[in-house]
Amino acid sequence: MLNQVFINEVGIYPFISEAEMFDFVSFNKGILVAINADKILHATDQTKGIINKNVGYCDGIGAVLALKKKGFKDVAKIAGYEFWLKIIDKYCHKKTFYIIGATQEVIELTVGKLKLDYPDIQILNYRNGYIRSDEERSALIADVVLKKPDVVFVAMGSPKQELLMDEMNRVHPAIYQGLGGSFDVYTGTVKRIPEWWKKHNLEGAYRLINQPYKLNRFVKALPFWWNLFIGKY
Repeated sequence: MLNQVFINEVGIYPFISEAEMFDFVSFNKGILVAINADKILHATDQTKGIINKNVGYCDGIGAVLALKKKGFKDVAKIAGYEFWLKIIDKYCHKKTFYIIGATQEVIELTVGKLKLDYPDIQILNYRNGYIRSDEERSALIADVVLKKPDVVFVAMGSPKQELLMDEMNRVHPAIYQGLGGSFDVYTGTVKRIPEWWKKHNLEGAYRLINQPYKLNRFVKALPFWWNLFIGKY
């Protein structure tokens, strides 16, 4: 049986391939949480609790290297912004979907493109990720319970998406995946990372070059790399 590996009290499943993760998820409903250096370093007790009772997987090279130092040499980096489309490709003929996140314009573009790319997809409902009141949040959760989707994608950024998915999962168990800015990438609103940068695990560097305003986020992750270097993780 596959067990979690804990890095700074954050549980990560050491999947060696997307196929192994698919097999695991098919028998274990819950929330798929992309784990990177930022989540390992800055997870709160609340978000650690959500991750550790669900399915954390290596989405960033930092998480991969941390697990390799623990002896899991074959652990794979699984890109969440690609994996969600593989879930759809695998299950669009037999499962139903609910889509949440991004701006109204982007969510509508996302749903339209999904229906073109996957003509058989069953999208039960969708809405943008700007939930402005408790009433809107309650209405969304009630609709998920009513519609009973098999798979729910939430693209709101962390930790908002994890907190919302945890609420929904408590009243309607399903496969949930947090997607950050994946809808923007899928619709072409944000430029895809070129293959060369992905192949060499330099996604973070590419984003920093093209989005220099994210420098502060990069700086905040530096303690993770120091802790990894000195063997704290």
